[in-house]
Amino acid sequence: MARFVTADYVVVALFLALVFVAGFAARRKGVSEFMVAGRAVTLPALVATLVATWYGGILGVGEFTYNSGITNWFVNGFPYYVFAVLFAYLLAPRIRESDVYSLSDRLFQAYGRPASVIGGILTFLLTTPAPYLLMIGVLLQRVFGMGLVEGCIVGGILSTVYLYRGGLLADIRVNLVQFAAMYIGIAVILPFAVARYGGLEFLRENLPPLHWTWDGGHGATYVIAWFFIALWTLVDPSFHQRCAAARSPSVARKGILWSVALWFVFDSITTTVGLYARAVFHDPLLADPKMAFPELADAVLAPGFRGAFYVGLLATIMSTLVSYAFLGGVAFGRDILWRLRREVSEEKLPGYTRWGVALATVIGLVGALAIQSVVELWWTVGSCIIPGLLLPVVLAFFPSARPGPVVAVAMMIGGSVTSTAWFLIGKAHAVDGWPVYPLGVEPMYPGLLLTLLVYALTTLWGGIGYREREPASA
Repeated sequence: MARFVTADYVVVALFLALVFVAGFAARRKGVSEFMVAGRAVTLPALVATLVATWYGGILGVGEFTYNSGITNWFVNGFPYYVFAVLFAYLLAPRIRESDVYSLSDRLFQAYGRPASVIGGILTFLLTTPAPYLLMIGVLLQRVFGMGLVEGCIVGGILSTVYLYRGGLLADIRVNLVQFAAMYIGIAVILPFAVARYGGLEFLRENLPPLHWTWDGGHGATYVIAWFFIALWTLVDPSFHQRCAAARSPSVARKGILWSVALWFVFDSITTTVGLYARAVFHDPLLADPKMAFPELADAVLAPGFRGAFYVGLLATIMSTLVSYAFLGGVAFGRDILWRLRREVSEEKLPGYTRWGVALATVIGLVGALAIQSVVELWWTVGSCIIPGLLLPVVLAFFPSARPGPVVAVAMMIGGSVTSTAWFLIGKAHAVDGWPVYPLGVEPMYPGLLLTLLVYALTTLWGGIGYREREPASA
C-alpha cells in the first residue's frame, strides 16, 4: 500500500474531478465531432493530446530504467524522435489532406476493402490498451488496496466512461488536463530526491557501471531491435487520427515537431527518476521493478506532494488508455464492422464505435492479466503486428510506389503471420523464461524481410499496381 494520508487522497480526488468535468463537458454534435473532433484541433491542443497519448507506459519506463539504466533513453526515447520527425515531414500533411477518419480509411483509398478490413484487424490488435490497464490496475491496487483485477476494471471505467458521450473531442479535452498533470506530477520528485540523497555523485556511486552504457549490457542487436519497434510510430493509429483531426496540414506537422521536443523533456525527467530509484533500492533489489517509481515516491515525498506524483503517474497512464481504447473502438466500429456491412450512411458509426471501445477494453483486460509485464506486452504486440502494417501503410501515401491490392493484402498477412509464428516458436523453446528464436533472430526481422521481398519481387515481375483513389465512405 502507498503511504497515503488525507492530503494525498484530496490531490488525487481533485485530479479525477477535473478529468470528469473536462470529459463530460464534451458533447458531440455530429459524426465528425465524435470521430475526429470536427477536424478543428488547434496547435496547442494537438501538441497536448499527442504528448499525453504517446507516453502512457510510465511504469514500464520505470521498470526499464531500473533494470537497464540510460539504455531506456536509447530504446524508448531517441528512436521515436527520429521516426516522429520523419512522420511529420512525410505523412502528417498528407493525412490531413486525405480527409479520412482512420488509418484503415487510407488503406481503403489505396488498396480497397479487403486490405482496409485486414488493416482494421491489425490496428485493433496494435492499439490494445492491455499495458495501460495493467499499469493503472497496479497503481489503484497500491493506493486503495483493491485486487489487481478490480483495479484494472475500475481504472478502465474511470479512463473511458466519457468516451461514450463525446468521442475524440472528449478524449482531447481530457488529455489537456492530463498533459499538465503528468509534467508537474512527475517532476515534483526530483528536488526531493536531490535534497535527500545528493546529485550526480550519488548516482555514480550507487548505480551499476552497465547502467551508464548505451546498451545496458544487452548488446547492439537488442537495441537495434527496439529501433525497429519504434517504427510503430509510422503506423500508430493515434498519430494518424490526430493528424486527421488537425485544423490544417501545417498544424499537423508542427504539432508533431513540438511534441518531439516535449517528449525529450519528459524522457529526461523519467529516466533520471528511474536512475534514482535504482540507486536508492539496490540492496536489496526491488522484487517488482515496475513499481520503481511508486516505491521512490513513498520513500522521499512529503504528504500532498506524494499525491501529486501519483497523479502524474495516473495522468500519464490514463491519457494513453483512453486514447487507445477509443482507437480500438474506431478500428472495430468503422474499419471492421461498418466496412464489412458495406454501409454508406455514417449515422451508426458512433454506436458501433462505443461497442468497439467496450470490446477493446475487455480484451485488453484479458491481455493485461495474462502477461503481467508492461515491457513484454509492448514487445509482443509490436513484434507481431508492425511488420504487416509498416510498408503497406507508408506506401499508401505515395501513389507512384504503392503495390496493387492483392500484393498489399499478401504483405499485410504474410508479414504479421511470419513474425507471430517466429515469436511463438521462440516462446515454445524458451530457456529460463527467455525465448530462443530460430537463428537467434528477433521476430520482427523475418516479417519485415518477407514484406520487402514480396514487394520487390512483385514489382520486378509486373510493375507497381497503382489503383485509383476511391471515396473513403464507399
